[in-house]
Amino acid sequence: MASFLNAEQQALAHEIGSLLSGRGETIAVAEATAGGLISAALLSVPGASRYYAGGAVVYTRNSRIMLAGVAPEELVSYRGSTAEMIVALADSMRQRLGATWCLAESGVAGPTGSRPGRTVVGIAGPVSRSEAIETGLVEREANMMEFTTRSLRALRGALREAGPQPQR
Repeated sequence: MASFLNAEQQALAHEIGSLLSGRGETIAVAEATAGGLISAALLSVPGASRYYAGGAVVYTRNSRIMLAGVAPEELVSYRGSTAEMIVALADSMRQRLGATWCLAESGVAGPTGSRPGRTVVGIAGPVSRSEAIETGLVEREANMMEFTTRSLRALRGALREAGPQPQR
């Protein structure tokens, strides 16, 4: 297993991969402050091509428009990530890639910014939800790792909530 992941991230990625593969479902990822670590975790599992539909690091306004298909007018008065905006981002990317699910996240990794150590995670799919994550940390790399872990936990929770689905 890749050394850039901690033991919990490895376990979460394997469980998520198993749940998705077992149901014949797919996942897309639109991440910002996790910097690609969520996708890297999901892709570290052998057989990820069965469930990983694709993803992008949508760190800028332009990348959200061009890669995730967010309408420019939705970002006109952007002042930070909201739950509604992140779920809309997740749904746009899910549709764009034809995935069953999408996990999206965006916030402030730090050490500067209005609220370092805060991100919003949104999931779109058979179960849609969002949650704000506050780490209490200002160190950028530590926040990125924590955002990854907690985003994977949120995805696992949504998959479990959706219950077993027949394979397609």
